[in-house]
This record gives sequence, C-alpha cells and structure tokens, in this order.
Amino acid sequence: MDINQILKGVDCECGKRHTCSIEKVYIEHGAIAHMTELCADYKNILLVADENTFAAAGKQTEDALNGKNVKKVIFSGKTVLIPDEAAIEKVNEQLDGAELIVSIGSGVLQDLCKYMSHVSKLPYMVVATAPSMDGYASDGAAMILGGMKVTVAAGLPKAIVAATEVLKDAPMEMLQAGYGDIIGKYSALCDWQLSRIVNGEYFCQYIYDMTYAQINAVVSAVEGIVNRDEESIRKVMEALIIVGIMMSFAGSSRPASGSEHHLSHYFEIVGIVKDEPYFVHGIDVAYSTVVTAEVREKILNGTFADSIYREEPEAYRNNMEKLYGSVADGCIKLQEKVGNYAADRLNVYKENEEEIRRVLAEVPSADKIKELLALVGMDMNVFTDMYGEEKINNAIKYAKDLKDRYTVLWLYYDMFGGR
Repeated sequence: MDINQILKGVDCECGKRHTCSIEKVYIEHGAIAHMTELCADYKNILLVADENTFAAAGKQTEDALNGKNVKKVIFSGKTVLIPDEAAIEKVNEQLDGAELIVSIGSGVLQDLCKYMSHVSKLPYMVVATAPSMDGYASDGAAMILGGMKVTVAAGLPKAIVAATEVLKDAPMEMLQAGYGDIIGKYSALCDWQLSRIVNGEYFCQYIYDMTYAQINAVVSAVEGIVNRDEESIRKVMEALIIVGIMMSFAGSSRPASGSEHHLSHYFEIVGIVKDEPYFVHGIDVAYSTVVTAEVREKILNGTFADSIYREEPEAYRNNMEKLYGSVADGCIKLQEKVGNYAADRLNVYKENEEEIRRVLAEVPSADKIKELLALVGMDMNVFTDMYGEEKINNAIKYAKDLKDRYTVLWLYYDMFGGR
C-alpha cells in the first residue's frame, strides 16, 4: 500500500475530505539515509533518544545529518522513561537554538517529542526504532501530567523514517507490542460502532474498513514477525502508521483506541501511583483486548437490566480514591463534566438492543484472540499472574473513568454494574 498516496487526502463518502499533514513516510531497508534530504533546510537539530534507541539508530542518524549542528538529549536506557514534567524539563534545557526536533525511538520518546514540538512550535521528525505502537502518525501525545494520564492534541511529524533492518532487531517485546496494538483494533472498532448506535457519534466506513484491513494484514504476517523477516516487519510498521493516519482522518483516536486502551491506561496509572509493575503499552492493550472480549461475551449471554445501575456516590468516590490516589478527583470531575454519571441510556439500550448485540457479536471471541496472541508467544496467564483477578475486575469497573469516551465498559456498568 502506498502510504504517501494516502497522505495526499481522500474525498470520502462520509462527506468529509480526510487530510493528514505528514509530508513523507519511508519504511524500507536503509530508510535513515533519507534524513539527509528531509533535513536539508535545517542547520540546528536536537536529537532525543534513550541509550537503547540511540544504540539502535543514533549513528546512522548522525551520519545522515553530517554537517549539521546537532545537540542531543539521551535518557537512561535502564529505567522506564515517564513522559512527565521532569522529562519535559530535560528536553527544554537543550531546546535553545534548535530548528527541528528529531525523535529516535518509539512509544514514550515519540510522545515526548510530539509534545515538545507542540509547546515549542518547532517541527519534528521521527526515526523509528521499533514497530511497537500506532502513535507515530497520530496527533495525540500520551503524557503523564500532574500524575494523570492525558492525551494532548500535539500535531504530527513532518516525516517518519523507519529502517526495516533496525525495526527487525527491536526486542521481541516491542514486536509483540506492535502486533498486540493492532489486535486491539478489534475492540476499538467495535466500541466506535457501539458509540455510533448509543450516542450518534460520527462514524466513517472508509476509516473503519481501512483500519480493519490493517488487522488482517498483520495477522497474515505473524509467522514472519516471529522470525524477524524484514518484509513482515515492514507490514506491521506500515499497518501501525496507516492506523495513525486514520486517526488523523477521523479527527480523534476513536478508530484505534477504546475499552482495551482504557484498561491499559488503568494498569499504567495505578502502576505509577502505587509503584506497581505494568506491561509496555502494546502488550497491555493486547491482553486487555481479551478482557474486553470477555466483557462483550458476558453482555451477549446476559439480559439487559430494567434500570441503569449506579453505585452510591460516596462509596464510588471512596473506591476511586483507593485505586487512583490523587488522580481520582480529576477522573471524577471529567466524568461529571461530560455527564456520564448522570446519563440514563436505558431507553437507547432497549430500543437498539438488537443492533447492539449484533455489533458486539462481530468481535472475535476471547479464545480466538488468545490464539492470535499465542502465535507471537504471548500467554494470557502471564497477564493474569501479573495483575491478579481483583485488579483486573477493578479495571473493568473503573478504567472507564479515565477518559471521556464511551465504550463497552460503560454499557457493562450501566446494565450489569460492572460485576
């Protein structure tokens, strides 16, 4: 698929012209050499990486930028980088005089540089080191600000460069994360359809179909992913970037992020607040997709209630504070602002029950998703051993409060009490 052709925009049957401001994407062997031409108009460049990502692609990037004035911010590769105020300050210290930010890495480094580009009004480019997440081409920067996970609309890179010979040598955990992030789209796309039914949310069939096609492409390449075949790894990276472009087309992360992401954010936030371990994002998303599939199956096997469930407010707040600590108040205020606690969707559920059940039934079963994850060596028992039944059940009930987005978690809470 020609990503650069997609970047030119689409006049869509949904009535919108979909556009994306990324200028160039290169996913190929030796792609980093393109940085010479891409950076031709810049003299002063700030490279941001950690010790591991710089080891993977730093020298190639510096060689491509030969003759430029290059400053570097290199974070430790021994600890998990948190994109918080401390990381922001470290980049800020080196920003003076820079004309361009170049992120060497994936995930958190990408989010951090995206955010810094936004606040400093400087352009940025990405040298990808792992096919581990779909945020390369999305405008949302996932940050930890004030101790809370927030997604900031922070703009898009001018260019994304992904050398397949670098990507294929990423840690297997990163390859699993990218694969898992794509598997998570089963859940996200279902939630988008659900919100279309329940809330009348904007929905685009072109974006839905294009995103779904990326799931199929990645699943078909699974054997090559495990064997680190460059062409298979290229397909994963292509899928991740196309999904990011689809988010830009939609004007939100809706096609790619739903209940499975809410669960993953829960495990991350609670992990940070309580200093407890959590998986890297894409792996949490993958395992959480199994959990959301189980939730859908419970709904399909159950009977819709005759009233909307709501826990007593004081007890609910106490539970939130127990789980989220200082973050709880921000979550509660967010839900009060968007009206989810006060919403009575009973009539909508009853009137649309048949269509709701049809949409929920379209998602592969939990067992099928477990099989897909096992193909890349991911065992659901590792997830349940890490978090335990109580933490997973708390996530099902309270992860929905982290975001203002309607998903199957709200349906499950409204109709079944999140039990």
